[in-house]
Amino acid sequence: MGFPRFNMNEKLMEGLFSMGFETPTPIQEQAIPVILSGKDLIACAQTGTGKTAAYLLPVLSKLATSPSENIDTLIIAPTRELALQIDQALGGFAYFTSVSSLAVYGGSDGAAFEREKKALSTGANIIIATPGRLLSHLNSGYTKFGHLKHLILDEADRMLDMGFYDDIMRIINYLPAQRQTLLFSATMPPKIRTLAQKILHRPEQINIAISKPAEGILQTAYLVFDKQKNDLILHILQGKNMKSILIFSATKSNVKNLERELRKLGLSVCAIHSDLDQKQREEVLRDFIARKTKILVATDVLSRGIDIDGIDLVINYDVPQDAEDYVHRIGRTARAESTGVAITFINEYDQKRFKAIEDLIEKEIFKSPLPEQLGSGPAYEPWKNTFDPRRRQRPHGKGKR
Repeated sequence: MGFPRFNMNEKLMEGLFSMGFETPTPIQEQAIPVILSGKDLIACAQTGTGKTAAYLLPVLSKLATSPSENIDTLIIAPTRELALQIDQALGGFAYFTSVSSLAVYGGSDGAAFEREKKALSTGANIIIATPGRLLSHLNSGYTKFGHLKHLILDEADRMLDMGFYDDIMRIINYLPAQRQTLLFSATMPPKIRTLAQKILHRPEQINIAISKPAEGILQTAYLVFDKQKNDLILHILQGKNMKSILIFSATKSNVKNLERELRKLGLSVCAIHSDLDQKQREEVLRDFIARKTKILVATDVLSRGIDIDGIDLVINYDVPQDAEDYVHRIGRTARAESTGVAITFINEYDQKRFKAIEDLIEKEIFKSPLPEQLGSGPAYEPWKNTFDPRRRQRPHGKGKR
């Protein structure tokens, strides 16, 4: 029966079907009835499983059935990109309804701040906000959350990793105690359980494929010295008919350097990192999504929460610092039951970290031989403790990406 069995608002269903949604994903199948029932929820599902729609659809159904002039729902997201992504998805689902929304994410001009202030004062139905920007408004005293019915935390584990715990708790102090709270997270470490105990009331729990890459992803890796990485990328891309390629690197300097090198070769490439202002970042993403740009080189700011369909290839230029981040990085490909390729470069310093990834996903990833013209790479010795003197460790979650 698909979505009709949930008995959601007819106007919402019209928008849903116009977007081509027919069969709910497992997280949607389990979460929608819980949210419609009014219960609190803690849900664990990896990227690309459809969890944005899992919480938007039932909330929109309630609002479309019982319209309001007040702020009904607050969605908190860790990054500007995710906030915009949620707002765009919401706009599509709610097209045939009268529900209003606004993304509050910062990094914009004064006019944007005034629009946000007006919406928070007079009441857009759904506010999607990053923690820091929302607190800037809350501290000014004009935000009206007195009629709030729903609080949703998306990518909660990422928010805590980024150091937003105190901000989240301060925001919650401004909200009504009687509300429905929904917490969505890709992983469920102890700190998420602690947060859930503080802000949720007798929640239902859903766990969907925790920390496992989608089956449609072909995963492989190369043992490679850093000086060989750029030549290896050129070899991988040469002659490949791929429309959309995403390359992740651990540092902003690597991202900038790789963009320059690929551009010199005449490739269609752009980079996204923290030195770009919000307008520039949005433009880069728009061009990549529209296939105007073939290759996007990015820091971890894109590893979660950005819903870009049709990625053919994801390359990890560096092994992710955290094993869970590997799942989110390669989760950009093989979305919605499609297929894709994920390639990781492992230097002599990152082998133990890569072994932790294999342990997490319970799978040994094939190590492809380097092309003959590149010479030999490092031996695979993940049991050795090696320290990379070029990596300066930052306090966890505090580094600027």
